[in-house]
Amino acid sequence: MPMIPQAMYTMLACARIGAVHSLIFGGFASKELSVRMDHAKPKLIVTASFGIEPSRRIEYIPLLEKALEMAIHKPDKVIIYNRPNMETAHLTSGCALDWDEEISAARCHDCVPVSSDHPLYILYTSGTTGTPKGVVRPSGGYAVMLNWTMSKVYGLQPGEVWWSASDLGWVVGHSYICYGPLLHGNTSILYEGKPVGTPDAGAYFRLLSDHGVAALFTTPTALRAIRQQDSEALLGRQYHFPRLRTLFVAGEHCDRNTLKWAKQVFKVPVLDHWWQTETGSPISATCVGLGNSLNPPPGQAGRPVPGYNAVILDNNMKEMNCNSLGNIAVKLPLPPGTFATLWENDKLFKELYFTKYPGYYDTMDAGYMDNDGYLYVMSRMDDVINVAGHRISAGAIEESIISHPAVADCAVVPSEDPVKGHVPFAVCVLKAGVAETFENLAEDIALIVRDSIGPVAAFRKTIFVPRLPKTRSGKIPRSALSAVVNGKPFSITPTIEDPGVFAEIEAILKHKKVTS
Repeated sequence: MPMIPQAMYTMLACARIGAVHSLIFGGFASKELSVRMDHAKPKLIVTASFGIEPSRRIEYIPLLEKALEMAIHKPDKVIIYNRPNMETAHLTSGCALDWDEEISAARCHDCVPVSSDHPLYILYTSGTTGTPKGVVRPSGGYAVMLNWTMSKVYGLQPGEVWWSASDLGWVVGHSYICYGPLLHGNTSILYEGKPVGTPDAGAYFRLLSDHGVAALFTTPTALRAIRQQDSEALLGRQYHFPRLRTLFVAGEHCDRNTLKWAKQVFKVPVLDHWWQTETGSPISATCVGLGNSLNPPPGQAGRPVPGYNAVILDNNMKEMNCNSLGNIAVKLPLPPGTFATLWENDKLFKELYFTKYPGYYDTMDAGYMDNDGYLYVMSRMDDVINVAGHRISAGAIEESIISHPAVADCAVVPSEDPVKGHVPFAVCVLKAGVAETFENLAEDIALIVRDSIGPVAAFRKTIFVPRLPKTRSGKIPRSALSAVVNGKPFSITPTIEDPGVFAEIEAILKHKKVTS
């Protein structure tokens, strides 16, 4: 489903009768959709005729038809919502029901009581093709946790307007576009658009102004996209949004320059926090409703939220000293609202998350904690680069690179090296209008990394590209990007917004536009 109210109606209707839903964002590739259909075995599929992207319209029905042909499991029914003022879409098989016709003939159904641990939804998260990883969310604890976090973490009062600028297909959309704000009595904004291109880099500011938003939740990627297109926020400055109190970011580590820029243009505290699909809500945050300081040190992702006993462990399960990079783990038990299992795979659930560190939940993220208990989440453990035996955080290098005034965004991945094993390789996007040569910029960037990280990082290689590959949630697929850089085979996950970005980067690498 696209980002339209009918998607939320369907989610809420499922919750009302105790039916388990699995929402997949619009335009998902047919192969991946068929794999999830075979895994979840739905009785009913609900879809829309198409979705809208800045430069194209994505027809959903051909994608669904192909997935139905490929899937072993066949649903009993398919309901199609035909978006207004457009031609009517049909399945060629003729087995689909029309949304409007079904709604007009429907009768109200009472809520169906279920146990507190009854599954509310299955949400598929990153995993290998053919073996989907379906996070199962229990109903009762989730509702309690979401209602609590709306006030205690995000500082909202019932009746205020809240905007989570995410996609319903991600955990943020489930928790904080649909269920969280509605449980707490907040108006929730549903936005079928982008931070730039719909129509311009002033879109976010316009929505804040038009709807009197009290708090915004978005990704660092969205802020960087706005900054790249309009570094002075000239488009945004024409709007006034006096009700906005706070801006929260999550999804990836937010660099200090982006935080500083956002504070200047939105004129409110900008608070980074950290959580995962598996947890369903923040693990660490600046809890506004608990009176936490709204001016925490730069670079952190808050302190552990009540219910989460987060620690930094080394590979031998020993707690590390403050300011030492290690594995972030959470001592059991986990608080209410976290995942109950993986759909039809209890064995993987235990092995993947609770075996490496017995007695702990393995977040698979890397970071450190400072002397005041603030957590710094630097990267996935897979993104820690081993340079001649030294563990270097890719996120730390990225942050130092983005501090260069010409750089809008970057990703650092390991490049194979015959002497050191791996060395950092930077893929950078420049701000609009930058006139310096690539060679001069690469030299400046190398000096910045050397000064901030040290010569141990052995950083020399930089490539400049028009854009980075991103998922719909704003994350960079670093494993695939690393494979491209190293000339190895790679697969493009179906969550990538524009797969053509990889071909662009390959072409630049082929022409040796790498400076070192």
